[in-house]
Amino acid sequence: MRLLNKKTALVKFGLVTFCALASVSTVQAQDAPPSGDEALQKAVDTRQAVFKLISFNSDVVMGMLKNKVPFDAATAQKVADRVAALAPMIPETFATDTRKATNVKTKAREGIWTNMPDFKAKSDDLVKAAQALSAAAKTGDKAATLKAIGGMGKGCSGCHDNYRDK
Repeated sequence: MRLLNKKTALVKFGLVTFCALASVSTVQAQDAPPSGDEALQKAVDTRQAVFKLISFNSDVVMGMLKNKVPFDAATAQKVADRVAALAPMIPETFATDTRKATNVKTKAREGIWTNMPDFKAKSDDLVKAAQALSAAAKTGDKAATLKAIGGMGKGCSGCHDNYRDK
């Protein structure tokens, strides 16, 4: 009986040790930085998330511009403030060059990394256009606000035309 208890104790000790080591290695694996295509995919996912948020907000005011959504100056101002906060992140999200990624889908063109100063300037133009929209919306002037919405749209297309595949 003692032999059985010792074996049972050894098995239990082994299981406890295995579980403890497995949890330590799992924690270490979670803390390990991504590598290779995984890191590149994370960079693409991050920048696409920023663009999805910008698009989510911009769609509302573009709907106003096209008379598909009723004009609302307060909503236009809120959208503009959000885009002005998000747009400065755009160059940061392209800090990782994903041109050589083999298993990563992206519409980013090479020119982003070969002409980063122009790319950043276009991002800054979007920030300024969003700030202009916010200022116009504060006045409640529909014509001025709609004009500023068009300006923000041009800010978006300034990058899309040069740095994004269709």
